[in-house]
Amino acid sequence: MATQLINGLAVEITGEGDAVLCIHGLGGSSNVWTPIAGALQAFQRIAPDLPGSARSALAAAPLSIESLVETMAALLQRLELPSVHVVAHSLGTIVAQHLAVAYPQLVRSLALFGPLVAPPEAGRPGIRARAALARQGAVAMQEIADAIVRGATSQETQAERPAVLAAVRELIMRQSGEGYAQSCEALAAAQSAALEAIAVPVLLVTGDQDGVAPAANVEAMARRIGDAAVVVLPGCGHWTTLEQPQRCAQELARFYARLR
Repeated sequence: MATQLINGLAVEITGEGDAVLCIHGLGGSSNVWTPIAGALQAFQRIAPDLPGSARSALAAAPLSIESLVETMAALLQRLELPSVHVVAHSLGTIVAQHLAVAYPQLVRSLALFGPLVAPPEAGRPGIRARAALARQGAVAMQEIADAIVRGATSQETQAERPAVLAAVRELIMRQSGEGYAQSCEALAAAQSAALEAIAVPVLLVTGDQDGVAPAANVEAMARRIGDAAVVVLPGCGHWTTLEQPQRCAQELARFYARLR
């Protein structure tokens, strides 16, 4: 595995074969994909830290879904990749949907974990409030991390998987306050992509205790897409690849087997 700095992004590139672009979510990094790396062994895995997240520099202009889409398209152009499979989590799933609509020639399939079309209107003020809190610094980021561990992981994870709680907490706490704040603001302003225009196979995976991407919302999302399969994982919250890595890897492997 080698990390390259490309257009200000820290990008992990490993393996050979068809390329898979892995887009993490809010407060994430390329390490969101480490637990399911086995399912991607037959591929070239391209896993960037998004602008302002983890090891990547914050862009000069404020972050938005549109800017993140353009960043991903520019990365693929720089790597001279004509098309890729896309795997994404949470905020990254919104970016992936817009990428598939804006650049259909680039996207061969979508595997979306904890998928959402856009935040509900009632949830947008809370996301903006979290951005303001993040700008208060390290102590505030710890407060945010603790709240996410409590609210976005399943009861089973909290009772039985302390290492997962530590991993989620560490992911959030390693973010810069400004980078995290701008990512929050991009999410708060996100609008739905034209899902009906997505013409590639889609896998939608959520947890039965995922309050960000409830199963009913994911089912409704699937109905707007022509070729979409939904999987609901038991005992799982929003951090699907960390909470249920074996099941996520299995579902991803089955999905790619069907595409061959």
